[in-house]
Amino acid sequence: MCPHVVHSFETMNETGRFTDRTDAGERLGAELRERGIDADIALAIPRGGLPLGRAVADSLDVPLDIVVAKKIGAPGNPEYAVGAVASDGSVWRNERAISGTRTDEEYFQDQRETEAANARQKADRYRGGRSEPDLTDKTVVVVDDGVATGSTARACLERVKNSDAGRIVLAVPVGPPDTIDELEETVDDVVCLEIPAGFRGVGQFYENFGQVSDEEAMAYLET
Repeated sequence: MCPHVVHSFETMNETGRFTDRTDAGERLGAELRERGIDADIALAIPRGGLPLGRAVADSLDVPLDIVVAKKIGAPGNPEYAVGAVASDGSVWRNERAISGTRTDEEYFQDQRETEAANARQKADRYRGGRSEPDLTDKTVVVVDDGVATGSTARACLERVKNSDAGRIVLAVPVGPPDTIDELEETVDDVVCLEIPAGFRGVGQFYENFGQVSDEEAMAYLET
């Protein structure tokens, strides 16, 4: 299935960028409605995905929850992802990066356990004692503020797949063509508003792309 894509900058404002994450989320929600996505729940990837997730959930009139993953950094270069792991241990392996950095399996598994525990801790903190949603046979929309390599998104999607969801839709405002093509092969549908050939980073497509604090992100779950 080909991803649902809107290439025109008509999706943005006159500057060719989204005003902020809420603006991007509102535009995503409108596109999901236009495409007839009959969702049961929206899952945002914290922290940056929560402002968009709130807007998408409100637009689709569905509950909002979270799906959490942490990057597994390369030895000596923690910013370079050799994989990512979700709160339940669901993992995505970047085999090219593993080979290129000579990451051994013992290191990878040790980091997987550590980062899975960190993801669980974050998920528990954000939910504040609420139980995880039952995704069995549900149509789930996973929302983030954009993808570059998509490492954490891939682990989050693995987490949702392992929850026996009925249909999985990834909804992001922007991402590079190669990443979007790869992600489209892993889920039932991808809704991406902009897939620019000159992609350099997610932040370039926002007028306001400041960091979202944990406190601000959690507040979107309480709305």
